[in-house]
Amino acid sequence: MSDVRYTDQHEWIRLDGDEATVGITKFAAESLGDVVFVELPASGKAVTAGGEAAVVESVKAASDIYAPAGGTVTATNAVLEKEPSKVNEDPEGEGWFFKLKLSDKSEFAKLMDAAAYAKFLETL
Repeated sequence: MSDVRYTDQHEWIRLDGDEATVGITKFAAESLGDVVFVELPASGKAVTAGGEAAVVESVKAASDIYAPAGGTVTATNAVLEKEPSKVNEDPEGEGWFFKLKLSDKSEFAKLMDAAAYAKFLETL
């Protein structure tokens, strides 16, 4: 069973065994507007929790995407290179950005669960 956590920068991370999938939340996708370009990290790249991992550009602005937890990039969503609009269409599904092999699962445990993230959104 997968477990999803959230950051205060509006990234989500879904843990399936030892591998985690990362993307941006529906809130982030709606805030950005129409996504026109996504720069994904290279497979094999080491990322740290809170470190820059990817870039998303919309008609409004360019934004860094941060790694919710540290680890090594194992895969990227190549579909986004040709169809960046997938981020807007299904940000928490087919619009995922990259997969990570986590270096420290305790970082994942420290992130917000869905209920905590919903409460966080109410403060914005």
